[in-house]
Amino acid sequence: MQKEAMFYKTMEDKNVHCFLCSHHCKIADSRFGFCNVRQNINGRLYTHAYGEVVAAHVDPIEKKPLYHFLPGTFSFSIAAKGCNFRCGFCQNWQISQVSGESATNPIEYPFSPEEIVKTALKEDCRSISYTYTEPTIFFEYAYDTARLADEAGLANRELIS
Repeated sequence: MQKEAMFYKTMEDKNVHCFLCSHHCKIADSRFGFCNVRQNINGRLYTHAYGEVVAAHVDPIEKKPLYHFLPGTFSFSIAAKGCNFRCGFCQNWQISQVSGESATNPIEYPFSPEEIVKTALKEDCRSISYTYTEPTIFFEYAYDTARLADEAGLANRELIS
């Protein structure tokens, strides 16, 4: 699903300047940024990493890189496609290293922010983790989900503070 991105500025000749990550991509019309999921469409920046997940799992919190955070609980872990890194050792490269127009992109499943929160609660998770890929790249999706999760009492407040 396409959604207008946050953190960008329009420039001359329908170019845009993305400020989401440290790459600060300057993107020409119809082109994608370094992350391969933010695209300039007619002088407006859109994210292709909204409303669809490439991975969703209930994980023990101990699997996460959190020290003594809600021990013994579960976290609902989600990921959307895309990444702004090119790590040679990436264990999730099949879902993170996508290209904007590739036929080999990972399979995505529609999952609204509301559905994510509802599923986390149904699965007795105490938190939501934005993981497996670089969550900065699906900021708009994580932001909307985090706001709803916070209202529902799920831990992830640090994303919206």
